[in-house]
Amino acid sequence: MGRLLNIVTPLHTATKRDYMGRMNDDKIGCSLKAREYEADYWDGDRRFGYGGYRFIEGRWAPVAKALIETYGLKNGSSVLDVGCGKGFLLYEMQKILPGLKVVGFDISKHGLENAHEQVKPYLFNYRAQDIYPYGDDSFDLVISLGTLHNLRLYELEAALKEVERVGKNKYVMVEGYRNVAELHNLECWALTAESILHTSEWIWLYGKLGYTGDYEFIYFE
Repeated sequence: MGRLLNIVTPLHTATKRDYMGRMNDDKIGCSLKAREYEADYWDGDRRFGYGGYRFIEGRWAPVAKALIETYGLKNGSSVLDVGCGKGFLLYEMQKILPGLKVVGFDISKHGLENAHEQVKPYLFNYRAQDIYPYGDDSFDLVISLGTLHNLRLYELEAALKEVERVGKNKYVMVEGYRNVAELHNLECWALTAESILHTSEWIWLYGKLGYTGDYEFIYFE
């Protein structure tokens, strides 16, 4: 297994969250709506998800820069984003490296239809747990941010094996917890997570499935 990284955490911790407020606000109904992964999830009320996931110039730039530097990407390198959403991260990466070859897929039709115009032609509708339409080691880097914890364990097995197969380098970010307080906050806040695991369980799972890439955990402190 690879390195434990700290790439997305600074962006995550910049936003404050009312954990109990979400838990007490028709959590089941909101979770069911969020799991559709369509307009309400992305651009509806905050209680259903992002509360308006719009492109903000430079927001994803530090993450894009860190990924490019960490993996030594250059013009001509290729990147696959598993669960790309609206493709904002891929766009920021391509701004830094105009010759970067980017591909992304997501299950959300709304997300893909409202993707950034520059990368929209390279995005398509697909599930993370299905066999990817690419050969072994097709990409210099495969990334997946905030997607894999939305899969059940048997789906996680399939997805991680595909990430491992098609990427020369791999980086995945998932939600996790280290203590009871973080578990409580995560259970209150998460709308779509199917696999709520302790970090030790994630690490065990990575090893069990033969995942050799890098990883990061997002905590709800």
